[in-house]
Amino acid sequence: MSPRWEPNPDIRRGRSVVYTLHAHLVFTPKCRRGPFTDEILRRCEEVMRCVCTGAELREFNGERDHVHLLVRYPPKVAISRLVGSLKGVSARRLRQEFPGHIRKYLRGDHFWSPSYFAASCGGAPLAVIKEW
Repeated sequence: MSPRWEPNPDIRRGRSVVYTLHAHLVFTPKCRRGPFTDEILRRCEEVMRCVCTGAELREFNGERDHVHLLVRYPPKVAISRLVGSLKGVSARRLRQEFPGHIRKYLRGDHFWSPSYFAASCGGAPLAVIKEW
C-alpha cells in the first residue's frame, strides 16, 4: 500500500470532510488574581474534559493565574461556543465545589475574564507552543 494511503489516527473523516483541527486556548480569571491551587486545577481539567463533547481536550496545563488548553475539534464546532461552554460550566462547578476559596476571587459574580486567547496550532504539544 502506498504511504499516502496509510491511515493516520490524527486525521478525522466525516461524511463530506477530512480534517485535523487543533486550537490552543488560554483563559484567565477576572483581574488575574491567582485563584488556582493544584487541587482546583485538577478539578478544572476534569470538568473541562467532560464539557468537551464533540471535541477533545488533548492537553491541559495551568498556573496560579491562567489555564492553557489544547483542544481538537471538528469543523462544525464554533470555537466561541466551545469557549463559552468551557468557561460557563467550569465557573459554575468550581463555585459549587470550592465556595469559600473561589468567592474571594469573584468580581461581580464572574469568575472568568470575558476575553480569551485562541490560536490554531496543528496539534503541537503545549510545551512546544509555550516555547514558541
